Amino acid sequence: MSKNKKGDNTLAQNRKARHDYFIDEVFEAGMALVGTEVKSIRAGKANLKDSYAQVKNGEVFLCNMHVSPYEQGNIFNKDPLRERKLLLHKKEIDTLLGYTAQKGYTLVPLSLYLKKGRVKVALGVARGKHNYDKRHSIAEKAAKRDIDRQLKERSRY
Repeated sequence: MSKNKKGDNTLAQNRKARHDYFIDEVFEAGMALVGTEVKSIRAGKANLKDSYAQVKNGEVFLCNMHVSPYEQGNIFNKDPLRERKLLLHKKEIDTLLGYTAQKGYTLVPLSLYLKKGRVKVALGVARGKHNYDKRHSIAEKAAKRDIDRQLKERSRY
């Protein structure tokens, strides 16, 4: 049995993305991968930390995503940090190009998951947060946690 819970097809997450950025819009994209990369990603050997996407010549590429080489892959393994092409419709690529042309916007992968046996990436259009925004987010989370704790204690009696 895989390490994922039944019904949860998430293979990798970029946990820092929602902490470091405001996510304005999320796109689903396929990825052009080789077989050994797919096997390695399915085994949970992908890392989205510090990765980003960029639009080049009308195509979108995912940069800096680390996929560990597959143990039984031998000569078929590719470079772990190579750029991987994202598969999107032309209209979506134009939308992403419009966002990235604006100052302060970047494309950040949020998670890798399986959908009908294919590896997909959730690509977020993101604006960077300042330190005071991050502190505000942490304070909101702590307040919500306290409220939930109080409600749970009250419901016990």
